[in-house]
Amino acid sequence: MQEEQQKKVLDAFQLVLRPIVKILLRYGIGYNAFAETVKTAFVDVGSTEFGIRGRPTNISRVAVMTGLTRKEVRRLRTKIEGGENQISVRTTPITEIISRWHSENDYLDPNGRPLSLPFAGGARSFSNLVKEFGGDVPPGAMRTELKRMGLVEEIGDGVLSVTSRARVPADSTDNLMSCLVHGVYPLLATTASNTEPDLIRGNGTAQFTTYSLAIAAEDKGRLRRISYDRLSEMAVSFDDLFATFEHSDKDELEVDDNNVISVGLYYFEESDNHAKYKW
Repeated sequence: MQEEQQKKVLDAFQLVLRPIVKILLRYGIGYNAFAETVKTAFVDVGSTEFGIRGRPTNISRVAVMTGLTRKEVRRLRTKIEGGENQISVRTTPITEIISRWHSENDYLDPNGRPLSLPFAGGARSFSNLVKEFGGDVPPGAMRTELKRMGLVEEIGDGVLSVTSRARVPADSTDNLMSCLVHGVYPLLATTASNTEPDLIRGNGTAQFTTYSLAIAAEDKGRLRRISYDRLSEMAVSFDDLFATFEHSDKDELEVDDNNVISVGLYYFEESDNHAKYKW
């Protein structure tokens, strides 16, 4: 019975790994480099998530669970403890400015839309927005970069108008990292949490997916456009909701590793003709 369950899980992961392998090969990353990353993850999770009474799992037990040698476990734990695999994700000043421009009452009109701001002068100015939420970035440099990225336009007499709510990634790698860290990871982490064997029914976090196997090819374009519009509206509504609860000064918060809240929205069409999986 256990072997049958394991095979089902591995079959599903083979499907999940297809797009991951596509990305890795696109960036010239082969099996050996990926295998080192996977082994590190096995040791990291085995050491921190499966301890007894909250204590880290010892090397021998991690070796038994993962199938790695104790020598490999010891090497990888040393690597982890040295911070070599630490991933740091921070909000950039650009993202912070665009987000605050759409959420802070001082920079919104009575209808909740971002105001067009003079570059300088008074509390409701672009310079003051940058001073409040842009760290030590000079307002002039921020204006130049936002205009270059097409997020802001100058509409006359130095008045700036925000044109987009979304930060456009600087390059394909930046876009990939954002999708993986803010999209794929939260979805898989939620899946792992919601499928805990001992989870009491109804105590999981929100995770909904709807799909159809009977959409005609000629209707997909229209369905794609409608889905995009609805998902965009929903994303904006959640952004507004999060902004309502956010503290204006993040330095006042007792920040720990469990402060991240995320809601993910996506539209999917199967395009891999070799993904052999029966929905």
